[in-house]
Amino acid sequence: MDGWTLDGTIALLERTPATLAALLGGLPDEWTRAREGPETFSPYDVVGHLIHGEKTDWMVRARIILEHGEARSFDRYDRFAQSRDSAGKPLAALLTEFAARRRDNLMALRGLNLGPAELERRGTHPVLGVVTLRQLLATWAAHDLTHLHQIARVMAFQVREEVGPWVRFLGVMRCQGHSD
Repeated sequence: MDGWTLDGTIALLERTPATLAALLGGLPDEWTRAREGPETFSPYDVVGHLIHGEKTDWMVRARIILEHGEARSFDRYDRFAQSRDSAGKPLAALLTEFAARRRDNLMALRGLNLGPAELERRGTHPVLGVVTLRQLLATWAAHDLTHLHQIARVMAFQVREEVGPWVRFLGVMRCQGHSD
C-alpha cells in the first residue's frame, strides 16, 4: 500500500475497542447475539473472536517472525475458539477484556521499535506461505475493519424485513460476507 505506516496502523487499531464499546455497549441481546444464519458470528461472537486474536495471533505471530523468521510456521488459528472462551461471559466483560488486551498488545508493538528492515522480515503462515511482518500488521488493521463491517451487516440483517422499500438504498442490506 502506498503510504502505509506503522503509526497509522496503530492509530486505527487503537480505535477499535472504543468503537465496539460505543456501538455494542448496553444494547439488548436481540442486537448483540443475533446472527445471519447457522455457523455465522453474532456481534458478541466477533468480540470474543477479536479477544482470541489478541491472545494468540497478531503479537504472537509478530514475535515468531522476529525470532524465527521462516524457520517456524505460525500455529493454526482457531476461528471458533470464542465459543469456548467467551461462554457465559457478559458482553460488557468481553469489551473490557478486549480493550485491555489490545492496549497491552499495542504497547508491546510500540516497544519493538520496528524499523523498515524488521517490517520486511518474513515468516511462514500455515496456509498462505511466506508473509512479511508489514503484511501481518496491515492485516491486523484490515481484520478489525472487516469485523466492524461484519457487525454492521449482522445488525442490519435484523431489520431487513422492517425497512420495506428503503432496502434498495441500504447497501448493507445487500452485502454478503467477504471471506473464503
